[in-house]
Amino acid sequence: MYQHPSLKVDTRTEGSSSSHSSAKERGSLNISELDRHTENFMAAFNLTPPDPSIFILMGIPGLEAAHVWISIPFAMFYIIGLLENLMLLFVVSKEQTLHKLMYLLLCMLALTEITSSTSVVPKALCIFWFNLKTITVRGCLTQSFFLPLFTVMHSTILMTMAFDCYVAICNPLRYATILTKGRVALLGLLGLIKSVLFVLPLPLLLTRLPFCANRIIPHTHCEPIAVAKISCGDITVNSIYGLVILFLVIGLDLTLIALSYGLIIKAVLRISSNKAHQKALNTCTAHICVMLTYYTPSLFYHLTQRFVQDIPLHVHIIFADLYLLIPPMLNPIIYGVKTKELREKLRKYTCRW
Repeated sequence: MYQHPSLKVDTRTEGSSSSHSSAKERGSLNISELDRHTENFMAAFNLTPPDPSIFILMGIPGLEAAHVWISIPFAMFYIIGLLENLMLLFVVSKEQTLHKLMYLLLCMLALTEITSSTSVVPKALCIFWFNLKTITVRGCLTQSFFLPLFTVMHSTILMTMAFDCYVAICNPLRYATILTKGRVALLGLLGLIKSVLFVLPLPLLLTRLPFCANRIIPHTHCEPIAVAKISCGDITVNSIYGLVILFLVIGLDLTLIALSYGLIIKAVLRISSNKAHQKALNTCTAHICVMLTYYTPSLFYHLTQRFVQDIPLHVHIIFADLYLLIPPMLNPIIYGVKTKELREKLRKYTCRW
């Protein structure tokens, strides 16, 4: 049967168009969960075209409806941790008998925890309560510098505490000559210099990245790798440098801490006096508990974010916030329970009030 050429063309066009539309449909099914959240967010708040002078923090993607409920434990953990650490700083500053290296390191740890949580939680609560999601580029870069800085300083302080514990238990007669005030000040200065030198490239690497239409950060704060991931440029250098800090700096600190406690446990097992044995174990147990509360959520977040793809995005973000909230709340309790001298002084002031 004869068929007009135009009908043949029409048939091919129709087939081509239907196959094109099915290809588009298949392609649309490959949109990631994060892209869907970003598109919905931009549509809801009419954020196109984006302002190049700001970023937008989404909070916890996928759990926007529960932001108010999530904010309750966030605010509670933050306030409790803040009050506990301020109390610790007050008691140590007032009591002359607590002016020792161990309590000085505890105060440094408390200051680091106060500043790190305060640099994140108030902004997160503004997102949860008032929907104030915008942050300036300068403010975001500032967060991207100070948060890793506090992380590296925190790790350095924990390593110094392990070394202090090692000297106190393994070389008690030489403790005063090994850890003089000058050497302690030098250790603190070197720790600060190390932290700044390793962390400073992080925001500098972010400034070289181009940010196109998407300026929405799926996070509660400007974590460097989260900011880098929304860039339309190559972030290979940023990812590699983040791993360098994780394995070289944090990994080295953890190795030295493990070595110190290995030697401490070996020395403790040789102690014949039950009283001295118990005192050493209490001190070591407090340190180990503090390290577990910090390193466990921290390493889980940083390692799974880079190497595990199956964990939902909101789980990553919750862990990123928890390792800034849980240690400040638990550390003063751990040291207050396990350290008799500190516990008595804390009781003295709390009972007075």
